[in-house]
Amino acid sequence: MGKVLVTGAMGNVGRYVAQYLISNGQSVVVAGKTLDALKQRYGDTARAVLLDFTNQATFAAALSDVDRVFIMRPPHIGDPKVFEHFIDALKATGNIQLVSFLSLIGIEHNPIPPHYKIEKYIEKSGLPYCHIRPSFFMQNISGVHAFEIKHFDRITIPVKQALTSFIDAEDIGELTASVLSNPSKHQNTAYAITGSQALDYNEVAEILSAELGRKITYANPKPRTAKQYWIEVRGLPKDYCHVMSMLYLMTRMGTAKKVTTTFETVMAKKPQTFRQFVQKNLAAWQDSGDG
Repeated sequence: MGKVLVTGAMGNVGRYVAQYLISNGQSVVVAGKTLDALKQRYGDTARAVLLDFTNQATFAAALSDVDRVFIMRPPHIGDPKVFEHFIDALKATGNIQLVSFLSLIGIEHNPIPPHYKIEKYIEKSGLPYCHIRPSFFMQNISGVHAFEIKHFDRITIPVKQALTSFIDAEDIGELTASVLSNPSKHQNTAYAITGSQALDYNEVAEILSAELGRKITYANPKPRTAKQYWIEVRGLPKDYCHVMSMLYLMTRMGTAKKVTTTFETVMAKKPQTFRQFVQKNLAAWQDSGDG
């Protein structure tokens, strides 16, 4: 068997995909735009290569001896057509046993986000695929939204009282690595994966409050206000904020509340809970002077 190419190998999910593939005894190629950072993180456990989805000249070296691929859409790339050349290059190798694309739960019913068209292009190419469709990452709370929690004790996400079946990115990575380690078992499938419970953001705030030992509140802003805040105050990229706004609009409409047992079925164990995630990541919401 050949190598597994992991794109986005420095990211929330990609690093866990690579980590679990390596622990599964697979030969791994980790890809990204920062070669030194990749080499520093993975050392001699994986081959590090430069890969830029917008630069076809980087494809050949990245795909050398590769027969399975994990595709992570970089958040700043909102145009799904950018990925067509890379998917065409995968097809042209004639070696690909499985393409595993990190998509979104419920995307099969929503053609607006870029993930929908990327999924469809992979399927149209005839490549064997396994779409990974997770609910929202718990890491969103410890990542892009940690700033307001850390400094202002509030959650700034515009979804009213809608429920979200959060999943830990580590669980997504572990399942994806299992899929890529056994490609023949998972060809031409799609896995909608969630945690074991759906929470609203008041419940998220209660868990954070209990574990951090201080009162965290849910601000519940209007969608337009939140997007304006992310762009003008936080200084986040406009394209990133546009996609994030679309995803939270979907959540507001109830698309993220579904709880599935897919993770438990595939992995024969339960996914991690949000409270377990918070306990592992307390430092993300604490000032350096906090306890």
